[in-house]
Amino acid sequence: MIGNWSGPLSPLSRAIRRPTAPVTYGLIALCCLLFLIGPAAGLNPVYGTGDELLAAQRAYFRRWGVVPAELFEGAAGSALTPATALFVHGSWVHLLGNMLFLFVFGAMTEERMGRVQFALFYVGCGYLALLGYAAANASSEQSLVGASGAISAVLGAFLYLFPRARVTSLLPFLFFLPVRLPAWVVLPFWAALQWLAAGRASAGPGVAYLAHLVGFGLGLAYAWARFRRTTRVKPAPAPAPEGENQP
Repeated sequence: MIGNWSGPLSPLSRAIRRPTAPVTYGLIALCCLLFLIGPAAGLNPVYGTGDELLAAQRAYFRRWGVVPAELFEGAAGSALTPATALFVHGSWVHLLGNMLFLFVFGAMTEERMGRVQFALFYVGCGYLALLGYAAANASSEQSLVGASGAISAVLGAFLYLFPRARVTSLLPFLFFLPVRLPAWVVLPFWAALQWLAAGRASAGPGVAYLAHLVGFGLGLAYAWARFRRTTRVKPAPAPAPEGENQP
């Protein structure tokens, strides 16, 4: 099973105005609900305890997650798994880490894109990010779950749309003191960490760093293509005083 985020960044949104973002908050609520009623949370008595619970978790992840070897063998229903896997998380840490990033960066991105466009962007980029990871590990039998690829796309779009937005981060080499830095510093640094980690990652269970990188690149590219030609409305000139000719 593929795990969660990696790196020293724990962004908080104190410096960011919280807009109305029903899609972002709906995604967070849905992921939390599915986790609580599923076997990974360990709270639903239907799945039992001990070895029975572990077996239920493995079966659950295999059913709803991406298994690269099955995906490219054309197994029935496997084409949908890169979408369903976006809403499945493997542990409390996995869930809470992903939802924190979505909460911090999703709302402003949704407000800028619009609700429908943001929802399609989230699912589409998340799907392609998991597909990209699966293609690079086509023989793997490990289940891949989590929203990290989609949320990485949100980070990429946020970087392009709000490069100067201040994000409070906790950096271990500064003894985890909170530091407020612009997004153009924080997010490329995070992406560089994913790149370095991806070069050392194995094909076994762990963190899907490659899915993070694919998602981040897709989000950045989409925001650039979609918003680079946005025109600014110039204010109309003030009317000339009566009796004077306008140029």
